[in-house]
Amino acid sequence: MAASAAPARTGIPSEKIERFLACNAIDPSGIATPYLVVDTDIVAERFDALAAALPVADIFYAVKANPAPELLRLVLERGGCFDVASPNEIDACLAVGARADQISFGNTIKKRADIQRAYDQGVRLFAFDSEQELDKLSAVAPEATIFCRVLCDGSGADWPLSRKFGCESSEAARLLLLAAERGFSVGASFHVGSQQRDVNAWDGALEIVGSLARTLADAGHRLDLVNIGGGFPGQYQDEMPAVSAYGDAIDEAIRRHLTPTHGTALPRVLAEPGRYLVADAGVLETEVVLVARKHEFDAKRWVYLDCGKFGGLAETMDEAIRYRLLTPHDGTASGPVVIAGPTCDSADVLYEKSDYELPMALGEGDRVVFLSTGAYTTTYAAVGFNGFAPLRSICI
Repeated sequence: MAASAAPARTGIPSEKIERFLACNAIDPSGIATPYLVVDTDIVAERFDALAAALPVADIFYAVKANPAPELLRLVLERGGCFDVASPNEIDACLAVGARADQISFGNTIKKRADIQRAYDQGVRLFAFDSEQELDKLSAVAPEATIFCRVLCDGSGADWPLSRKFGCESSEAARLLLLAAERGFSVGASFHVGSQQRDVNAWDGALEIVGSLARTLADAGHRLDLVNIGGGFPGQYQDEMPAVSAYGDAIDEAIRRHLTPTHGTALPRVLAEPGRYLVADAGVLETEVVLVARKHEFDAKRWVYLDCGKFGGLAETMDEAIRYRLLTPHDGTASGPVVIAGPTCDSADVLYEKSDYELPMALGEGDRVVFLSTGAYTTTYAAVGFNGFAPLRSICI
């Protein structure tokens, strides 16, 4: 690990970020809270670690996690590619020098015009999970490689991605045969859920993919691509397994379930990490607006911050992602709190059931730092709800 990314004693993930926070706090013209700061050295280290753990896979960074141009350039420079969900994300990748053949349009729900635009730009990898989407691809992207997304239940994940995306395995088999008969090069994809705790979560999905490959082979077709999605975790309140453990489990499952059929080689394997690469590289600094109680003898204080669900902390929905917090008074007496954002929406409550405690000395004007916020913060922040500015982002 590079010296600049060595964990600081305060719990801040790197000395670079710690220096930035310290300098900004004393600079009268400094950046107002809330803001996100990301250490690009940590992102580089995470990319290299994942590439080493999954040598069988091509890394397609999930741009939706954090589309900062500095991070897109970094991924590109390290040999990575991009998973995108919209035309604007395609444009962002092309703007930093990516080639169209380094982009996968992984959203299964796409306007026909957006498919046409991407195809005209040279994109040749597209996801689908229904016959209706296949019909669009047949009409406007006839020479693409298309991959059918299979449903996963998301068990073991803090942020499941089931229900909305993917189809049942029997439907996937039908769709892949239909796509192959139409002349497409075909593949299969799945996502085991974001912030996946179970290193073996990929095994069942890869078993299904292996069955799909055999079904295609029996009909004289080949499964050319397997997209194993993301799910590799960041470090929030609970310790997660090392990325090497995920890599070992996935590699073993790929070898077991995708044994070459009829003398063919393994399909091309894609992985779509987002959270793992950027979450732990970022911290979000907020300011306490108010600390109050609902009645004089209320055991819980309400701590209102200048950043809430609509300012970038949307993954606190249902208290699914539980961030680690730092304050200037850590180590002193603490007590239970409800943590809320600044907007006039009653849904803007971050934590009420998760037993968070913060120092009794915490008060108006104190800074509170949310760790591991490099992913899914700037991209979830509202443009201007209640007139609050979008979340600022700085890459260092």
